[in-house]
Amino acid sequence: MFDLPGSWVWDFWFADDGDRYHLFFLYASRALRDPDARHYRASIGHAVSTDLVEWTQVSDALVRSDAPAFDDLATWTGSVVRHPDGTWFLFYTGSSLAPDGKNVQRIGYATSDDLEDWTKSGGPVLEASGPWYETLESGAWHDEAFRDPWVFPDPDGDGWHMLITARAAHGPADGRGVIGHAWSPDLRSWELREPLSVPSDDGFGQLEVAQVEVVDGRPVLLFSCLDEHATESRKGHAGGTWAVSAEAVLGPYDVASAYPLTDESLYVGRLLRRRSDGQWLLFAFRNVGADGSFIGGVTDPMPVAWEGDRLVVQGG
Repeated sequence: MFDLPGSWVWDFWFADDGDRYHLFFLYASRALRDPDARHYRASIGHAVSTDLVEWTQVSDALVRSDAPAFDDLATWTGSVVRHPDGTWFLFYTGSSLAPDGKNVQRIGYATSDDLEDWTKSGGPVLEASGPWYETLESGAWHDEAFRDPWVFPDPDGDGWHMLITARAAHGPADGRGVIGHAWSPDLRSWELREPLSVPSDDGFGQLEVAQVEVVDGRPVLLFSCLDEHATESRKGHAGGTWAVSAEAVLGPYDVASAYPLTDESLYVGRLLRRRSDGQWLLFAFRNVGADGSFIGGVTDPMPVAWEGDRLVVQGG
């Protein structure tokens, strides 16, 4: 397990350089006392491992920018990919406050030659806009949800795709969560496209930290949503991380068919294929304890496998 005694650790993502695994994670000091205050104090930390169990913390990857900037409040969740020229790209969420005090999220990136020293590109490359995506002006949600970029190469070699935690501009307020979508020819310039899922009365207010992978030949989408942000029909199902089977990595994703992969004690489930044996593993952060208090820290790897048409945690 990866944990920091002086800080809360929560959302995270991986990169594999072929020699070491790299863990990028959000963290904030426990001196804040209130774990809910961590979100507006988040920085992106960095640790490395050769076995996915023992981790060594190294220099932080990113911190917030000086105001005014799209990331002058905090740097939030993202993903890391490598360009064919060898450059590493870290896509991340920049958080800032609107004049009314509500949170606005946009997406930017930083680059590195070695996964350790990162240079921000400057400004955001994507933000919520119509006609597909809800913005703060709608008043239907507590923030402008447009975050958690998950970037991967097109399966047919046509550029790159990004999945985004976003909300549709229409539909039931508590079911507008959709998988936002953008495309790029080169990782630097991005074109916003329509969502890969649709709002639903049997859906979610937000689909956090989405990831799509082909696990043992079958595409699967993971996302996270807590009970409080789900539609009434979903409440009480005790889901934290959810899974959706798909016909292709670009969906479309039938979010109404999502099933829980973990309960709410584990959140932000991430899949990673172990290099040594090809085994697919699930990681998550410890969300709440038996007393309902926030815990934090990234779990040890948990093997997953298909049972019928569902992905399950083995031994879970």
